[in-house]
Amino acid sequence: MSFAPILLMGGSGAIGRWTSRFLRAAHPDLPLLIGGRDLTKAQEAAAQIGSAEGAALELAAADLGLGGRPVSAVAVLFSDESLAGLRFAQSSGVPHLSISSGVYEIAPEIAAFMHRPDAAPLVLGYEWLVGATTVPTLEFAKAFRRVDDIVIGALVDEQDTGGPAVAEDFERLNRMLPAALTRRDGRYIWRTGEDCKTAFHAVDGTMMEASGFSSIDVVGLATATGAPRVQFNIATGVSSSRRRGEPMSTEIVIELAGQDHAGRALRTRHAVVHRGGAAPLTGLGVAMILERLLGLDGHPATPAGLYFPYQLLHPAAYFPRLEQTGGEILTLETR
Repeated sequence: MSFAPILLMGGSGAIGRWTSRFLRAAHPDLPLLIGGRDLTKAQEAAAQIGSAEGAALELAAADLGLGGRPVSAVAVLFSDESLAGLRFAQSSGVPHLSISSGVYEIAPEIAAFMHRPDAAPLVLGYEWLVGATTVPTLEFAKAFRRVDDIVIGALVDEQDTGGPAVAEDFERLNRMLPAALTRRDGRYIWRTGEDCKTAFHAVDGTMMEASGFSSIDVVGLATATGAPRVQFNIATGVSSSRRRGEPMSTEIVIELAGQDHAGRALRTRHAVVHRGGAAPLTGLGVAMILERLLGLDGHPATPAGLYFPYQLLHPAAYFPRLEQTGGEILTLETR
């Protein structure tokens, strides 16, 4: 089956390069279009990938400056305030995935979907590292009859820069949304001030000072599990692997509490770790979602609809790819 190129807007950045690498490894002949504001950088990235082409994007143009060139899907890997990529995808009738908006910025995309719900699939890819938190958490939750508490702790190594686009996203989100969306006793609230300060144990047991973070994971996990208490916290510092004298890594500590299927109290603690840092883990999620949207995984293409990443990433496919690309799932002692 032949496809028009997948358009990766911002594809010359760190996450775009990892996404391209994973797609190319799984689909050697899949055409990719690396789009960006800097044509030279886009062409250099395309040359490194192979079977790819670089293109300069004009976000003010209805066709993004592509001159009517067809694409099979659009992945937006930077903050697209004008929704240029989404408008282009809907007008072209192709799937759209964006990953950079904060939980407070999703209303324009939802409004666009509501007005054209049958145009194409639209993925709200703003979960932490695009499914790396939600897919494992929902798999661990299967051991529970009832989930009462979900606490996520993301540890970002201070050496894990992720590139300028990632740094820009963090700066914008921290500036615009200092409060942390949290589900507490069945209600959605905003943690602020001292209530936003917390701590969690890293994989190696080191206590990390952290603060609440408004990730859309909170909403997705609360809705999928019915848990009345869900919070997401983030810490920046030295990762457990670097404290052991190894290269830095990224960590996601996942703690669940509730009742097992026999009605007994149950508490679990796991971690998702990737030795390459946040960018390859994000790129993996983007690549696998694009595969699922287009049916590159051997299953029918995804129909029009509004999706979270975890609704498209099946654990049976995600976990082996995670391991193949340098990630791992750890079972930790409960505390």
